[in-house]
Amino acid sequence: MKKLRLFIPLLIVLFTVLSFAPTALAFCGFYVAKADTKLYNKASQVIIARDENKTVLTMANDFQGEVKDFAMVVPVPTVISEEDVRVAKPNIVERLDAFSAPRLVEYFDEDPCSPMEKLRSIPAPMAATRGTMENESSFADRSLGVTVEAKFNVGEYDILVLSAKESNGLETWLNRNGYKMPRGANQLLKPYIRSSMKFFVAKVNLDKFEKSGYQFLRPLQISYESPKFMLPIRLGMINSTSEQDLIVYILSPQGQAEVTNYRTVKVPSNVNIPVFVKNEFGDFYKSMFQNSYTKEDKKVAFLEYAWDMGSCDPCSAQPLNSEELKEAGVFWLDNFGDGNNRIRPGFGRPFIANNVYITRLHVRYTRNKFPEDLMFQTTSNRESFQGRYVLQHPFTGELECSAGRKYRQSLFQRFEKEAQTLAQLTNWNIQNIRQKMEITTEQFQSSWWESFLMLFGF
Repeated sequence: MKKLRLFIPLLIVLFTVLSFAPTALAFCGFYVAKADTKLYNKASQVIIARDENKTVLTMANDFQGEVKDFAMVVPVPTVISEEDVRVAKPNIVERLDAFSAPRLVEYFDEDPCSPMEKLRSIPAPMAATRGTMENESSFADRSLGVTVEAKFNVGEYDILVLSAKESNGLETWLNRNGYKMPRGANQLLKPYIRSSMKFFVAKVNLDKFEKSGYQFLRPLQISYESPKFMLPIRLGMINSTSEQDLIVYILSPQGQAEVTNYRTVKVPSNVNIPVFVKNEFGDFYKSMFQNSYTKEDKKVAFLEYAWDMGSCDPCSAQPLNSEELKEAGVFWLDNFGDGNNRIRPGFGRPFIANNVYITRLHVRYTRNKFPEDLMFQTTSNRESFQGRYVLQHPFTGELECSAGRKYRQSLFQRFEKEAQTLAQLTNWNIQNIRQKMEITTEQFQSSWWESFLMLFGF
């Protein structure tokens, strides 16, 4: 059996076991790079499209293993029927990731001695502190208190929806039917059973997967109605003692979303950092995020992006169009989809331009710091925010005018501020940063003759 990289969420039980701004000259800038989920080895990705009590949840992840061993269990607030489940295109998660990822942007100072120079002030940066199912006839084993509420096939998946009266019975049932329960699952199942939640069980159908021609298992997408706006993460911690990264894309017609049972804070953003980071952006962002995560006592959700889907500035990728948004689960664009892309009836209303607001939340969690599932709420706040890091290249030509000499003298202070900002953000050694920047006092000093001319404005 070939090994595959399977797209499934780590939040699910796998039953196989992110001041100095001198007056400067007009500049033009462009997007350079983004810090996307490829930076992380263990990064679950979940899309939640929600309006009022209606939710479409798309679950995707990068998981390595034998396809025959794939199985997952997701606590859900209500019974899920066949029309509420579909498989989504894998690239829809990649599109949202690319559009919302923290980004590096690049600017170039113009010649301060140019006769066409137009001075303008750069806004001060923000502070850096901040297989198929077997034995189906035995599934409804009432003596264990387990009931099969629904069973059906969607794409390459065989799906069951279970209810249970107690965790021991559910554990026994799963073991009897070929699901190897990880140690400790019993205790974690209890709160969901007490809350009368159901269990969405998916297993790959090997025959259908082989015939499909897909190289990856596609994301599963489920729709339901419930006042509970939450994401279960506790089960995904059963077999893990290390930190796990979760990226949640929340799509809403209202505004920013936030976690209600943990603090939601913005990643440090809109800061100038040394130019050499262009070649080390991945290392920079990982170090910056880890440093911020540690300072916040490892128990906050970080806001990495919040913006109306109709625009972006700067854009790391084009905004998603209507068809892509519907693929991501946005059900309020129109009343119905068609074929395999159908939108659940009753979830739609007429489309209004730019009525999709995206919030990207990044949660790094462990068992001891995140003992509860994530609870969310949407707000009316439509303020735009992005993790944005600025490279400002100095002008490197001749500087023979008075403005040019003043500009050159300002660079040492500017570069030193960038070095200190980078050290504060990442906890990198300041001396190593200065060496990479090649900062020396001599290169920014004016000669005695230049200093004399500057006294008279020359």
